[in-house]
Amino acid sequence: MTSTEFSLLTTLGPYPDPEDGEVELDCWFNEEFKFILLPVSYAVVFALGLGLNVPTIWLFLFRLRPWDATATYMFHLALSDTLYVLSLPTLIYYYAARNHWPFGTGLCKFIRFLFYWNLYCSILFLTCISVYRYLGICHPLRALRWGCPHLASLLCLVVWLVVAGCLVPNLFFVTTSPRGDTVLCHDTTRPEEFDHYVHFSSAIMGLLFGVPCLVTLVCYGLTARRLCRPLPGAARSPSRLRSLRTIVVVLTVFAVCFIPFHITRTIYYLARLLEADCWVLNIVNVVYKVTRPLASANSCLDPVLYFLTGDKYRHQLRQLCRSGWPQPPTAASSLALVSLPEDSSCRWTASSQDSGCRTPQTERL
Repeated sequence: MTSTEFSLLTTLGPYPDPEDGEVELDCWFNEEFKFILLPVSYAVVFALGLGLNVPTIWLFLFRLRPWDATATYMFHLALSDTLYVLSLPTLIYYYAARNHWPFGTGLCKFIRFLFYWNLYCSILFLTCISVYRYLGICHPLRALRWGCPHLASLLCLVVWLVVAGCLVPNLFFVTTSPRGDTVLCHDTTRPEEFDHYVHFSSAIMGLLFGVPCLVTLVCYGLTARRLCRPLPGAARSPSRLRSLRTIVVVLTVFAVCFIPFHITRTIYYLARLLEADCWVLNIVNVVYKVTRPLASANSCLDPVLYFLTGDKYRHQLRQLCRSGWPQPPTAASSLALVSLPEDSSCRWTASSQDSGCRTPQTERL
C-alpha cells in the first residue's frame, strides 16, 4: 500500500470522509480519484453551463418576450443553473488543492448553500413545467385559469423563497476546520453534529426531491398516456411525437442527474451513521463522489432541452450563432414543451380568447 494509492487516513465510524472529521478506528480511504474527478468535471460543467445558460438568459430577456407560463419557468430554470455554475470556480480550486479552503468560513457556507439551493430550485421548476404541461394536455380549461404568466412568476418567486427557507439550517451546519496545513470546507457539518445533519438532510430530500419527483412522474405518465391515444387526424402528428420524445428526454435527464445523486448520498450518510465496515464505506464513498458531478451536469443539459423543444428559441439561437445578432423579439409562447393537436378533445375552445389569461387557440403548452 503506497501513499499515492491510499493517501488519506480517515477512520471507521460515522465520519470517514476527510472533509467531515475523524473518529476512533483507522480506515484507509482512497481519495486520490476525487482530486482529479471533481476539479475536471466541475471545470467542464462551468465552461459548458456558463456558455449555454448566459446566451439563454439573454435570449429570454431580450428576444423571446412576452413570456407564457412555460417560458417563465424555463427562464427561472436557466437563472438557477447560471447561479450554480458561478459557484464552481471556488470548488474547482478546493479539490484541485486537495481539500484546502482559503476563502473563509462565510464563503464556505454560502457555496455549499448555493449548491443545494439551485439544485432543488431546478427540480421544482422542472416539476412546475411538468404540471403545467399535464394541465395543458389533459385539462386545458384549468391551464387557462392557472397558466397566466403573472401567476407563474409568483409561483417561481415562492419556489425561490421556500427552498431558501428550508435550507437556512444548512448555513449553521456547514463550517470549516483546520487539518494540519489545510482548512477543510465541510460538505455536511462537524463530526459531533453529523447525526442531526442526517435527519435534516433526509427531511429536505423527502420534501424537495421525493415529492417533486413523484409529481413529475405522475404528470408525465398521464400526459404520455393522453398523447398516445389514437385521435382522428392527429395520430401521426409530428407535434405529438415530438412531445412524447420530449417527455422521454426530460425524464432521462431527471433520472441521470438527480436520482443517482440522492440515492447514493442517502446510502453514504447511512453507512457512516451506522458505522459500516471499512470496505463498504470505501465502495459507497467512491460511488457517491462519482454521482456528484452528475447532479452538476443538469446545468448543461437544461439548455439542450430548450433547444430541442422550443421552435422560437431554436430559431433565435441559430440566428445568434450565424450572424451574432438574433431576429427581432418574438413571443415565447411557442417555447412550450408540447402542442395540442387541432382535433384533440383537449383543444382550446373559443372562449379561451376571452379569458383573463392571454392564450391563443393555437398556443403550445
